[in-house]
Amino acid sequence: MSTSTSTSTGPTSSAGAVAPARTSSGASLPGTLSRHLAALRALIVLTVITGLAYPLLITLIGQIALPGRADGQLIQQHGATVGSTLIGQSFTDAKGNALPQWFQTRPTAYPDSPYDGAASGASNLGPNSPDLLTTVQARRARVAAENGVAPAAVPADALTASGSGLEPYISPAYAELQVARVARARNLDVARVRTLVADHTQGRQLGFLGEPRVDVVDLNAALAALGR
Repeated sequence: MSTSTSTSTGPTSSAGAVAPARTSSGASLPGTLSRHLAALRALIVLTVITGLAYPLLITLIGQIALPGRADGQLIQQHGATVGSTLIGQSFTDAKGNALPQWFQTRPTAYPDSPYDGAASGASNLGPNSPDLLTTVQARRARVAAENGVAPAAVPADALTASGSGLEPYISPAYAELQVARVARARNLDVARVRTLVADHTQGRQLGFLGEPRVDVVDLNAALAALGR
């Protein structure tokens, strides 16, 4: 019984082997180079999608749906940007003394660069820290003297810095404590200043999250708009 064999003129591969990649000209590419090219293509596609298309889409949606928030909730006065309702400001003189005509924000753990986004944070002092106790006592005495009240009347947020160091909000109690001083410095009726505070007091988010708060930067911008 005779057998015959056939010879193939094309490339062959054993069973189960993966055929090597080929270029457009038909030449085979090494496996490693083929995988690198596939990774490069994936990198380019994902960069276009996540690095260009997605950010542009989200920016467009933000500008259409929430233009003020998307731009950082900036405060404009006389055509100039004077601040943001999201970041506190320091209303003090060159020596760090509170200016009586302005509502004051919470203390900062970085008095040399207050409300600086590049150098913000908490003091990292624990409740048992002697340094924190000394600082709080000094703040209590200063705020009480500035506003002509008893030290026991000073609320907690006037004594402690926020965790971020950029907090623009104070409690309604701290705002109320400052009403008489601001009204006296600006020669305004106390009731008018108190109404202004009430107009800039925000309630709890969704009605139950957080505490009522007053945005000091926004409130002082409203005071400046009075021209007094």
